[in-house]
Amino acid sequence: MSSGMWAEKYRPQSLDEMVNQTEIVSRLKRFVQERNLPHLLFVGPAGVGKTTSILALARDLYGPGYRNFIMELNASDERGIDIIREKVKFFARTAAIASEVSFKILIMDEADSLTTAAQHALRRTMEMYTRTCRFCLIGNYSENIIEPIQSRCSIFRFSPLSEEDIKSWIRTIASKENVRLLEEGVEAIYQASKGDMRKAINLLQAAAATRGGEVDDVVVYSVLGRVSPKRVREMIDLGLRGDFIEAREVLRSLLVDEGLAAEDILRMIYAEVLRLNIPERWKVRLSDAIGEVDYRLTQGSRPEIQLSALLAKLVLAGEEMGR
Repeated sequence: MSSGMWAEKYRPQSLDEMVNQTEIVSRLKRFVQERNLPHLLFVGPAGVGKTTSILALARDLYGPGYRNFIMELNASDERGIDIIREKVKFFARTAAIASEVSFKILIMDEADSLTTAAQHALRRTMEMYTRTCRFCLIGNYSENIIEPIQSRCSIFRFSPLSEEDIKSWIRTIASKENVRLLEEGVEAIYQASKGDMRKAINLLQAAAATRGGEVDDVVVYSVLGRVSPKRVREMIDLGLRGDFIEAREVLRSLLVDEGLAAEDILRMIYAEVLRLNIPERWKVRLSDAIGEVDYRLTQGSRPEIQLSALLAKLVLAGEEMGR
């Protein structure tokens, strides 16, 4: 296994290497071919390729020395109007030198964290220096960007990466890093990442370091500080079969021995209940019971008592279903 951050090592360097986001990538490639692009607004969840896309575009547009023609800022760190008046304006008003492309690119990550005053100042800067600079604003939510900026940008909406793409890329990285990645490990990483490729790669690296190159679901969940869903599934099955005492012992083990938070256990119970092979009406009734326990936990009720009460409802549900 190599050192360094795998998420950076395996970051696509060109638009041709991008995973998924096919339509967006094809439009960005046309901008590169035309040697021109409008102001851009990239929105979507974390880890789906927003920053990677604009960096790949810049590399394709300017060549290996692309870093000389871009500036990256993170608006969550510097979100006030002063950053627009100083850093942004100074960079935007100077032309690109020794480049076939007449403009530079300013990349502002987490732009939806900018204050309203800073966004209005940014709008004016975008208008004044269009000839020498193009802006790429990146954020999770477009509704947090003022309308005058949105109207000046070409908006690209990134979607979470598909299950097939994430699993395929994770397997590829594992193969290159000589990591023995078991199928249950792949599934656990995918479930934990929720479409976030960066999180998936970081989780793979952390899990691989934990057991010297072999990754299964147990290792993945230990890295996450969570127990494997198998334990929760076992507890639910015991409850539905009427073994309340045994189910409660598993619960106590999760709370005390594993040190899991009640809220995390409850979320896992909810996920597993939805996967149960039981009639839909029972999934509805159990989901309602889980919601009631969740509310009581937020009000300061004792976690073990509330989760034990939920197990009791599972026992009664199992009896009524004749399991």
